[in-house]
Amino acid sequence: MSIPEPARRTQPNADSAAEDYLKTIYHHTEWQSDPVTPSVLASTMGVAPSSVTEMAKKLSAAGLVNYEPYKPLTLTAEGIARARGVIRRHRLIETWLVDEMGYDWHEVHDEAEVLEHSISERLLDAIDARLGHPRSDPHGDPIPSADGTVHSSPALLLSQAGVGTTGTVVRISDRDPSLLLSLAAGGIRPSTTVTVVSQEAEGVVVVRAGSATDATGALVPVTASGTSSIWISSAI
Repeated sequence: MSIPEPARRTQPNADSAAEDYLKTIYHHTEWQSDPVTPSVLASTMGVAPSSVTEMAKKLSAAGLVNYEPYKPLTLTAEGIARARGVIRRHRLIETWLVDEMGYDWHEVHDEAEVLEHSISERLLDAIDARLGHPRSDPHGDPIPSADGTVHSSPALLLSQAGVGTTGTVVRISDRDPSLLLSLAAGGIRPSTTVTVVSQEAEGVVVVRAGSATDATGALVPVTASGTSSIWISSAI
């Protein structure tokens, strides 16, 4: 299965640009606690540090971001609510594209990036109801409810799991379509039980779909970058 061409993006307006910043700041601390620095935010978003500073000042003036020069950025309570609203739209769209429109899970991120800024709340609520109010998207990321409630599970990165560790895949980052394709080929998706079989050179981890006593699952090598994109249940 091929990796699709990225969806076309229209020129972002001021509101969508601000939403992208809020979403990225929120996303940085969604699965770990270290706040994002302006330099890391600039690198993640592919913009100049000066652009981050300018936007951080605007978001701070709007009461959405806590900003002090040369210090990490954090969201205010209102900023968190706004970010969750964007993330809700993004993840519901991804789920709708997979469940209703025939997309595969590695194809939906860029499409959702385009649609998340333009979909109406009425249509979003209709999609949510149609899907049965899902709590997570195809990659395992929690979908905030309409009131901003988030249901998430404790998890640790695959890179932190030792040989012999068995756990359930909780979440896989959707940033790398090739990783999603290789994992799906090995039968690994969210809710799959996996066991760490070995740790190889250059940070490669070999996992098997199934429990430690199940030798029938395919062996799947995961690169070092991939092990930092997969979270498994910590109750192991």
